[in-house]
Amino acid sequence: MDLAGRHIVVTGGASGIGRACALRFADEGARVTVADLDLEGARQSTDGLAVRTDVGSEAELKELIARAEEIAPIDAFFSNAGITGPPGGPPDLLDEDWDLLWRVNVMSHIWAARALVPKMLERGEGYLLSTASAAGLLSQLGAIGYATTKHAAVAVAEWLDITYRDRGIRVSCLCPQFVNTPMVSEGLDVDKLRQIATIIEPEQVADDVVAAIKEERFLILPHPEVAKYMANRGATHDRWLAGMRKLQAQLGGLERPPQ
Repeated sequence: MDLAGRHIVVTGGASGIGRACALRFADEGARVTVADLDLEGARQSTDGLAVRTDVGSEAELKELIARAEEIAPIDAFFSNAGITGPPGGPPDLLDEDWDLLWRVNVMSHIWAARALVPKMLERGEGYLLSTASAAGLLSQLGAIGYATTKHAAVAVAEWLDITYRDRGIRVSCLCPQFVNTPMVSEGLDVDKLRQIATIIEPEQVADDVVAAIKEERFLILPHPEVAKYMANRGATHDRWLAGMRKLQAQLGGLERPPQ
């Protein structure tokens, strides 16, 4: 898809990956609507419409889509907003934690597709882009809620691609590892983090996203080493699990998810 002249909605666009992508889309000539809980931050990410939106609410997502469509039909919707949730395993996460994680990291993608797929099918084209995480392809040490919901986000995107690509709806899924955003840099032992991953800038991610949209490519891996990890996981799963246990023992205390 050529972005010039297209109307793109970006959620979680007030900072980090969302802001970098919103600005990059505008540079490509797109009309960009930005949504975030931080309305002032959203306004700073676009010359177009900015909307305060809680993506964990279907009603608010529907209102965002309705307001955006008053400007122009939505050509592409970027479900980028997400949360890390608390660290820990089953004894540590409350039902309320799981509810919020599922609504923001998974159901927001479903709700956007529920509202937009019929209209895109009628037009014969459209683009659904979502941010999951390398944790959704691999796992996340120390955070079962993040690992589980990001796996589900990847599954949603895969299902949409399998079901609708041949009917004109393109789908891409962004799965970065560690990106220099507040989600990673605040309160994290960055030196320890650099032992296992490269930290890249949001602008690099945005360049990769634009390239993938132009190619209409499903999987977006700003950290190319993730593809190698995926191959190892698929080829020798038990060995990969053993390696992850070893890594966990080496890096005890690193519990912040990617992005």
